[in-house]
Amino acid sequence: MQIENHKEEVPFSHYEELFAKADAQQITLRLPQVKWDGNEFYVNLLGREYAISHPVYALRAIDGGQLPPLPVQTFLLRYLLESKSVAWKDDWKTFREMPWGELYIKPYTGRVLTRAAFTFGTRVAAFRAACEKMGAKALPHGDAGFQFDLIGDYAMQIMVWEGDEEFPPNAQILYSDNFEEGFAPEDRVVAGDILISVIKANM
Repeated sequence: MQIENHKEEVPFSHYEELFAKADAQQITLRLPQVKWDGNEFYVNLLGREYAISHPVYALRAIDGGQLPPLPVQTFLLRYLLESKSVAWKDDWKTFREMPWGELYIKPYTGRVLTRAAFTFGTRVAAFRAACEKMGAKALPHGDAGFQFDLIGDYAMQIMVWEGDEEFPPNAQILYSDNFEEGFAPEDRVVAGDILISVIKANM
């Protein structure tokens, strides 16, 4: 494949190659909730189910809709290759509170929290409608807050506050505590990015 967008295609190609060499049975042992029929893995991401063929990678949406962009496909491959099933202790963590969170907090704040604040905090009604459309669980936090099942055993909460003349819009994202063990910090950043993008697409 000729590489044109190095930022997206190079990492995707890397994980595509690793996926081709991966043992399907080992993946199912680490992620027992992921269905494997001998040809495809079935993964649900934010309410949409995808089938991922193995060893030759191909992705299809079960609903027949448009496929997600390459960064999301890379996230799905990394989930299958590196994540694992971890029990959730029914607690929530900010990004900063998790391992390596302090190191990544500056890029995370810009890429995720600030983006969420100015994307949703200026359009709270549209944000609320989109989250309800996606079947998210409403929360009594913020001017609007919702809980989502991201993938597998992992859940996320997003709360937004509308800006006014004195204060800019604000946002917070919380992760189910099993993210600490189940995802690398860079994948937690991407998870936040994906959540925002999917909600925005439903607005």
